[in-house]
Amino acid sequence: MSGPELRDISDPFLSLDLEDEAATVRLAEDLAAILSPGDLIALSGDLGAGKSTFARALLRTLADDEDLEVPSPTFTLVQTYDFDRFAVSHFDLYRLEEPEELEELGLDELLETGAALVEWPEQGGELLPDGALWLRFEAGEDDDRRRILFASDKAGWPERLDRTLEIRQLLAKSDFGEGHRRHLTGDASTRSYERVSSESRSAVVMNWPAPKGEAGSESALAYNRLVHRAPGARAFVAVGEELRRKGFAAPAILAADLDAGLLVLEDLGSGSVLSNGTPIAERYEQAVLVLAEMHGVQWPGIVRLPDGTDYNVPTYSREALQTEADLYLDWYVPHATRIPASPSAREDFHQRWQSAFDAIAGAGTGWVLRDYHSPNLIWREGQEGVSRVGLIDYQDTVIGPVAYDVASLLLDARVDIPQALEKDLYQAYVQARQSADPDFDEASFSAAYAVMGAQRITKILGIFIRLAERDGKPAYLDHLPRMQSYLDRVLMHPVLSELKLWYDGNRD
Repeated sequence: MSGPELRDISDPFLSLDLEDEAATVRLAEDLAAILSPGDLIALSGDLGAGKSTFARALLRTLADDEDLEVPSPTFTLVQTYDFDRFAVSHFDLYRLEEPEELEELGLDELLETGAALVEWPEQGGELLPDGALWLRFEAGEDDDRRRILFASDKAGWPERLDRTLEIRQLLAKSDFGEGHRRHLTGDASTRSYERVSSESRSAVVMNWPAPKGEAGSESALAYNRLVHRAPGARAFVAVGEELRRKGFAAPAILAADLDAGLLVLEDLGSGSVLSNGTPIAERYEQAVLVLAEMHGVQWPGIVRLPDGTDYNVPTYSREALQTEADLYLDWYVPHATRIPASPSAREDFHQRWQSAFDAIAGAGTGWVLRDYHSPNLIWREGQEGVSRVGLIDYQDTVIGPVAYDVASLLLDARVDIPQALEKDLYQAYVQARQSADPDFDEASFSAAYAVMGAQRITKILGIFIRLAERDGKPAYLDHLPRMQSYLDRVLMHPVLSELKLWYDGNRD
């Protein structure tokens, strides 16, 4: 559809009946959750139909400020808001005299980096860009009720609307159906998160849709299987429930649709192990002691899920470890040297890594959460012992050398960890393990810490370049100096002497 047909909403793909203004606000929150740069929302309907109520609610949701002043742009025609996620421009074309004036307002340019809401979009005529989501507001059976008709000539909108409404339906199953939704965060994967609040309660929504595009290609899925990346939310539930059974602070599952990849989780809070981006030593120490406690526990290879099915925790295979390290060859080396890694350099790289893996074959193993670092640790003030550190983002847990998670924390990819602090935390971990187990082999652990730390850093250097160059996320380049510094630290361990020679000859 386009032009007059679309403006008349003659073929809506969705119709919703809203019982009151609060329902209109909830719908605005549902759309705010999926709004992205480039999106255009066209709000059509008579005076008093609810367009401005919807627009104000959506803008306040994006600002996370229920008191945000949202003046009507009737006279200014456009008002732009610079939110943390992206800018959103609010247009009111009621007083537009000629459609050509729309070009002067710069709508196309604003949509290149932000989103837009347009009231009275009919005034823009054929100059309104294609691909808009049209919402037609109509009076309901009484003064409070409204009917909203949805239409678009852009194929992706129905699926996106279905997804966000599906989340609202799942929230209702956990008594958060009328809760306020707010964007929380996303990550380098397809997952995204929201916090939903209702009166004095809150929860977190994990939205884990099936991968699409490049992420959903057979090659990408085959790679994920090879390196044991979890294919869906079942892994998160299985690992989290077992962590809880063992006394660790993983969030409870309040509601779930595992097939859809949707979870409503206990909200562990917003406490951080950082202060203004700097490690809080006492909190990092508690986090490393949680690992020491965890590494003294026997963990199962098979976990029973609440639905009665079993989840097999994969073993961190040599092939997976090497494949991850190869990201350095595939992405970092060409970035740093401007030429691909040669076949001989690749073969040499593999041989030296296999020798390093051989050297730690007898190291202690257990559950490895794989992303045990500051973004995934929630400081829980007022709690005691291991409950003081909330755990999230553990769906990729494997069975492997437990030194991996210690290195993940002490060589934090997102935060500068001074070498003195690293040494103090390392000693705190070793002392805790030795206190619980007099047979704990510190020399073996030290070697495993160096090898697993180097493997993780090597992998991350490749991933950060890939995120910047392939996925258009250049901010990850800011972390490179930190990771290179960490790599220099761990390569000083004698177990990595041969690998150090390789890196020294292939980084510049």
